Amino acid sequence: MTDIQAMFSDPQAVANYTEGPPRFVPGYNAMLSMAAILLAERAREDARILVLGAGGGLELRMFAQAQPRWSFDGVDPSAAMLALAAQTLGPLASRARLHQGYIDDAPEGPFDGASCLLTLHFVDIAERRRIASEIRRRLKPRAPFVVAHLSAPDGDEERARWLSRYSAFLAFSGVEPDKAAAARDAVTHHLEILTPAADEAILRDAGFAEPALFYTGFTFRGWVAYA
Repeated sequence: MTDIQAMFSDPQAVANYTEGPPRFVPGYNAMLSMAAILLAERAREDARILVLGAGGGLELRMFAQAQPRWSFDGVDPSAAMLALAAQTLGPLASRARLHQGYIDDAPEGPFDGASCLLTLHFVDIAERRRIASEIRRRLKPRAPFVVAHLSAPDGDEERARWLSRYSAFLAFSGVEPDKAAAARDAVTHHLEILTPAADEAILRDAGFAEPALFYTGFTFRGWVAYA
């Protein structure tokens, strides 16, 4: 089991998960709101939306509250995180089908839109390409795809500068300084962070058109693109 898998299976980490993204991701709640708006630009009122990396349920809840007629298929490898997603959704849970697994375990669709938030930085570039292609294959023509994850400029000095700013943001948000420094080290050494240009190239290579940056929060970026 990898460190990431262990983290998302640890009962205490899972119990506290929903407190984490708003503190660890600059502008997290606004990013979710923007993602919902971008999906709604092209998805119909009774859309079926694929949410990859749905554990915890925060984006599912935001999307469900924003669009009362949407239904969802949420996919995540952690059973504990999916249980938390159902809890987070509360009375909205009836509109979401939750699937334990990875992209290959997602229904075939076709879907009216898809999201993959704070997930792809956990996998290597080859797997990102494959995931993007599999999401694209499950979407209707011209359907929107919203994706956001760690993405930072190339060059040791430039990247170090942005990671230092991210660490400072964590401390500003109330994270203890030693834990903020440890988070920076974990991001630096255990995640494969691509450049924004490389992230956009993956979307284009998977068959997505018009990738457009909609969100930047220090070392995080988000794009919308279309099948």
